[in-house]
Amino acid sequence: MPKDDLVYLGHMLEMARKAVAKTHGTQRGEFDQDENLRLALAHLIQIIGEAARHVSTELQQKHPEIPWSAIIGMRHKVVHDYLEVDEDIVWDVVTADLPSIVAALERIVPPEVTSGDSLPQAAEPQGES
Repeated sequence: MPKDDLVYLGHMLEMARKAVAKTHGTQRGEFDQDENLRLALAHLIQIIGEAARHVSTELQQKHPEIPWSAIIGMRHKVVHDYLEVDEDIVWDVVTADLPSIVAALERIVPPEVTSGDSLPQAAEPQGES
């Protein structure tokens, strides 16, 4: 597996774990009342989608169990249509969808990639801004 794919998969896994952990033991009403939690979860979804966007097409095709298009699409929604982000969808993504995505990523990403204080960095893209 190319190093950059591993880096991006590791970022996806770590951010998805963080999002799921932030809602552990949290009721929907608490989410609705906690602006910081809502903002944090939207941001984590954004990061997960951005990382997914950088995973190679070859690896995405090799792992159809991960809903790549939906993950990337949610990132686009949060980034480009931030005024219309549906909090019901954010809650459902984090509480219903991310746990299975975490499980799928854990089968792909070697444990040593996400253990430790920081994830490896991807190579700098050439000519991209």
